[in-house]
Amino acid sequence: MVGQAGSTEAVLIGKLDIRKAGPRCKMLLGDLNGDGCMEIVMVQPSNRKDVRYIPHQVQCVTAFGLDGAMLWQKGEPDPDAGGPGSDYPAQIYDWDGDDALEVLCVMDSRLLVLDGMTGETKAECELPDPEAHDCIIIANLSGGERPAELILKDRYRRMWALDHEFRLLWKHEGNVGHFPWVYDLDGDGRDEVMAGYDLLDHRGRTLWSCRELDDHADCIWVGDVNGDGAPELVIGGSVTVMYDRHGRELWRFDGSVESQHVALGRFRSDLPGLQIAGLDRIVRGDARGTRKGKDALFLLDQKGQLLWKEERTTDGWLTIIETVRGWDNGPFDYILAYRRGGGLLPALVDGFMNAVVTFPEDGYVAHGDLFGTGREQVVIYGSESAYIFGSAAYDLTAAPSGKPLPQTKRLYSSTLYPGGELA
Repeated sequence: MVGQAGSTEAVLIGKLDIRKAGPRCKMLLGDLNGDGCMEIVMVQPSNRKDVRYIPHQVQCVTAFGLDGAMLWQKGEPDPDAGGPGSDYPAQIYDWDGDDALEVLCVMDSRLLVLDGMTGETKAECELPDPEAHDCIIIANLSGGERPAELILKDRYRRMWALDHEFRLLWKHEGNVGHFPWVYDLDGDGRDEVMAGYDLLDHRGRTLWSCRELDDHADCIWVGDVNGDGAPELVIGGSVTVMYDRHGRELWRFDGSVESQHVALGRFRSDLPGLQIAGLDRIVRGDARGTRKGKDALFLLDQKGQLLWKEERTTDGWLTIIETVRGWDNGPFDYILAYRRGGGLLPALVDGFMNAVVTFPEDGYVAHGDLFGTGREQVVIYGSESAYIFGSAAYDLTAAPSGKPLPQTKRLYSSTLYPGGELA
């Protein structure tokens, strides 16, 4: 397909040995020491193998500098750790407001707040329920200057909101999906919570619910898709559907079997508003490999009309997609696709289905502006190594700026089921 000008080639900036963190980790990014350069935090899950109903806790947390030096470790790596079949309950955020980052995680059935510099425990509390450890969502439910509350949930049914002292604010039961997204939709300074198919106010009261949607919400995005000046909600699940903030359905795209992921972006130069990238799980495979699965990328315009859909020639059904902004100096976003299987490597795809960058390494992916340069880098990792790629070279031995890098909402809302928001 022909489209706007492509991106520059990926440049390998560095390679890190991350074996000390143990296998099957998830990567989080944040400027732990405030020096103007991000660090890497590898989160290893517990050794639970079946997470369909009861999710992981955290077994071990290991922090590395971008030079590969291990900075600290909390817990002990388990060579028999479970795999990424559910979220890992961990986030990096300045929880106590001291202008330094902490690592929040659930270990040994307790919620811990770890010092980002040292890994030492700064605070801890009991969970509101033994299964309240599917993920951690940081929210502004009180209307303060910054988010100071958090939400915990079980795998699919229940969620609990806690205040800054970890006291229970409210509990909600429903079809909560994978990773509820919080956003101040009505402009009152307090976040509403899109809890799967239910929109809740800051007190946990249901404002409206999605209708005629099956299964559960896999991912949620918020953005002014149609350019009317107000945010819309796009939800991927049994279908891809868009609502206004009052719960009025604007459109639904049902030309997919299972809309496992969606991602908003300005992917095209020839269309108004935002476009919606999606990932359709056409055929689900199984863990034993006896049934081969297949998925496909697709792209919708602001009205939910299909622009294109990929026709895969290889097996693979576990692709994850995210929006990458600022990879190069171009004005458009890219669709980051990884965990593709079938010999397809991670890639940045433009709005015309062109793989403008194909990375030479396979694995899971994290991305962010690691050096405060205004451009994002992509980190591809497995159980042994992490590879840092950028659109331009960067000297890892250069002294950082000394100005702490912001921990954006995307970075403190890390999940296996990426949602997000876009202006």
